[in-house]
Amino acid sequence: MAGARREMINGGNFSPKISGRPIPRRGQVKVAILLGIAHSVASIFSPSSRRAAASYLKGAHPPPKGASPYPGLECSGTVQALGKNVSRWRVGDQVCALLSGGGYAEKVAVPAAQVLPVPLGVSLKDAAGLPEVACTVWSTVFMMSRLSAGETFLVHGGSSGIGTFAIQIAKAKGATVFVTAGNEEKLAFCKKLGADVCINYKTEDFVSRVKEETGGKGVDVILDCIGAAYLQRNLDSLNFDGRLCIIGLQSGAVVEIKLNTLLPRRLTVQGAGMRARNTENKAMVVNEVEKNVWPEVVAGKLKPIIYKSFPLSEAGEGHKLMESNEHIGKILLVP
Repeated sequence: MAGARREMINGGNFSPKISGRPIPRRGQVKVAILLGIAHSVASIFSPSSRRAAASYLKGAHPPPKGASPYPGLECSGTVQALGKNVSRWRVGDQVCALLSGGGYAEKVAVPAAQVLPVPLGVSLKDAAGLPEVACTVWSTVFMMSRLSAGETFLVHGGSSGIGTFAIQIAKAKGATVFVTAGNEEKLAFCKKLGADVCINYKTEDFVSRVKEETGGKGVDVILDCIGAAYLQRNLDSLNFDGRLCIIGLQSGAVVEIKLNTLLPRRLTVQGAGMRARNTENKAMVVNEVEKNVWPEVVAGKLKPIIYKSFPLSEAGEGHKLMESNEHIGKILLVP
């Protein structure tokens, strides 16, 4: 991915930095994150751990090889130029895209296979909050963990961008949804989105509540962004043949578990990240998302949950809000 013309990070601080104009290479599309009257935005860079976001900005969370050194994992905008061998997209198309970085900018070059049309009924602005969450949730909960209609699903951090999307798509696909969140306002919002069982992790033991609500069985699939502190408790919350997918390490990466928890109930523990995947894998996920998720968005069963937008020049304020953990859903930057 090429660099963008004006990027909003400089030496770990949020200040404008001018860099070369991105030139789309073979198979790439150049998206103008701001062009003329196009209303185009980027989503706040938000790895599953807010600590990881902070460490990234300090240079301790390096990008994958070949990726932009600047944050921003998804965007929406208008196609401005095409590289060779790009046949689907045309200059002027309104799109959103899954990025490996570089979204905090005015322009970005992205592989054409990571570009998606803006779904009917979603504004170009709000579409910036779709690609990364849709690809993360679909690839982990459905492609890897095989959640199906009639099963039970627990997502931690239900009020986050990932969580709010996971609630909606799991309900749309016929699952019973459990969520954890840290206050009653966030739990009420999750309930409004369709969550069936809402658990305040600060006042309740989620393992006990899950067992209570499932008649002692446990849930079939868990999506976890917490990591070490929750690993054993997640295992204790799973049903026979249950699947745990870890996408974040907010509480750390090293933990001791009871292996005899896994064997009798045939449990599966897996982990995944989106940013480090290669271009071919991302293209496959994006293709599956367009086929399986976009129709649900068009049908009105799913929508991006946008909490607040900031001008790109106020990216630092956006990150302060993210670090406060007061928001529900996504925070957007508008160039």
